[in-house]
Amino acid sequence: MIRQPDPLAPPRTAAYLRLVRASAWYDLVVTAGFATPWTYALLHGALSSLGTRFGLGALPALDPVQTLYANLMGSVVVVWALLRIVQPLPLHGLLDGIARTLFAAWQAYALAHGATRVLWLFFAVEVTFGAVQLLPWWRDRAELIPLVRRNDPDPARGVR
Repeated sequence: MIRQPDPLAPPRTAAYLRLVRASAWYDLVVTAGFATPWTYALLHGALSSLGTRFGLGALPALDPVQTLYANLMGSVVVVWALLRIVQPLPLHGLLDGIARTLFAAWQAYALAHGATRVLWLFFAVEVTFGAVQLLPWWRDRAELIPLVRRNDPDPARGVR
């Protein structure tokens, strides 16, 4: 009997795990500045200056609620990045790809509603890392679907 590939098996290549780790290093470097009120104030000033200098728009003035949300996001992403650096797993790549899809959606929403165009830089990276981490999951499934359907004892299950 020929053993069929598991359609739910994650990508297990070393290159995929290096990609998961690389996206984590990016997150750690970029997001660490959001993790505390003091580093966020510095980062906010730098991003606002960058946006003004290149005509992309300044960030809104700092306020305690904005700082709180930036610090919450920064803290969670730093911890998530450290997990993926120390223990990169295929599942971490899948979940990170999903999270990046959500982040990109909310960034697109903000851009559509007048947020500073500096956000485009972050949006581009989110979409790129999200796509390259999700693509192996999708591609592997797309290759397996004909095999699963061809060997399915219940032909009605393969019909949509």
